[in-house]
Amino acid sequence: MAQTNQDKPQPASAELPPAMAEVQSQSMDDLLKEMNRMPLFMTSLDETDGEGGENMALEALKAMAYEGTRAEIAENFRQQGNECARAKQWSDAKEFYDKAIAALKGPQCNPDPDAEGPDVIPVELDADEEAKKEMVIGEAVYVNRALCNLEKKNYRSCIQDCAATLRINTSNIKAFYRSGTACLALDKLQEAAWACNRGLSLDPGNAPLQTLKTKIDARRKYIESVEKARRAREEKTASERATLKLALKSRNILTRSTDKAPDLEDAAVKLENSMDPSSALSFPVILLYPMHSQSDFIKAFADKERLDQHLDYIFPLPWDEQHEYTVNGVEAYMETCAGGLIKVGKKMSLGKVLGSGKPEVVDGLVTINVVPKDKAAGWIEEFKKRKGKTA
Repeated sequence: MAQTNQDKPQPASAELPPAMAEVQSQSMDDLLKEMNRMPLFMTSLDETDGEGGENMALEALKAMAYEGTRAEIAENFRQQGNECARAKQWSDAKEFYDKAIAALKGPQCNPDPDAEGPDVIPVELDADEEAKKEMVIGEAVYVNRALCNLEKKNYRSCIQDCAATLRINTSNIKAFYRSGTACLALDKLQEAAWACNRGLSLDPGNAPLQTLKTKIDARRKYIESVEKARRAREEKTASERATLKLALKSRNILTRSTDKAPDLEDAAVKLENSMDPSSALSFPVILLYPMHSQSDFIKAFADKERLDQHLDYIFPLPWDEQHEYTVNGVEAYMETCAGGLIKVGKKMSLGKVLGSGKPEVVDGLVTINVVPKDKAAGWIEEFKKRKGKTA
């Protein structure tokens, strides 16, 4: 029986080159790992040789970034920065611009004077030409780094980069626009307006600068309106304070402030018409029940009102189990500025009591002690002893 082609022995394939033979023996994962070490195929940074050593291919590529003159090195970093900026990768772009500026400030890389051989071509740098190149690159790098700082809200750094740009070229429109924008963000409106106006003097039709000017003007008007309102409030408050002081003085009401004023929230001595010293006064009043260590607070006690009018709705007291506190069964006392006591007539207006010139309104609060009539004498005696001990 004749042999078919399938039964015939297949000729041996040609041997693979050594490098390819090595690849053929690797798994797919190993192959991808190996490719990732090659700069051309890198998807993640691998700075080792896979065994903790140095990745020579990557190091050689990185070293190339620092080969050449200052201008060449800086230009290389500038281009990389521009690529990141176009992708709005502001942090990466700024890092490349930082390297470009560092290269411009570094030593000039002249050809090795000791290099020999037929392939060595002697090169002499034109200092003036190199200086011009460096200025052009420096201007572009500083103004682009200013953009990165502006986008990252590093406003002061942005202004500094714009200043560096303008030291190189006093007519750089982008520098005026970006510094003006940064100054506006910091509410440095005078500086923002100067930068904007300077840019418009060079390019009157520049749309971004015209928009910036509108924003600066609007912000200035807003701040001026806020400041005007603040001054008006302060003037009104000062006028109200002076009117209240006049009202108290004209009624012979004594006041005193201490460094331990209580928190009364919005309760305060007030005129019914804050600008009319003759209008009705009201006072925050605290009623103390010293025999039981209790109290009641009256937020606004009008100067024409009497104590019994308030006691009428406050009594009976929930804690008064003996029913000692009734309108007719209590007496009221206020401490005088001399340290004594004055009896408060329950049917006497508060304004008349305070106008006697004996009690004080301390820290904007009127204090009235309320005690049962049958215990008043004992409480007064105890008060005098306590004051004597204090003295």
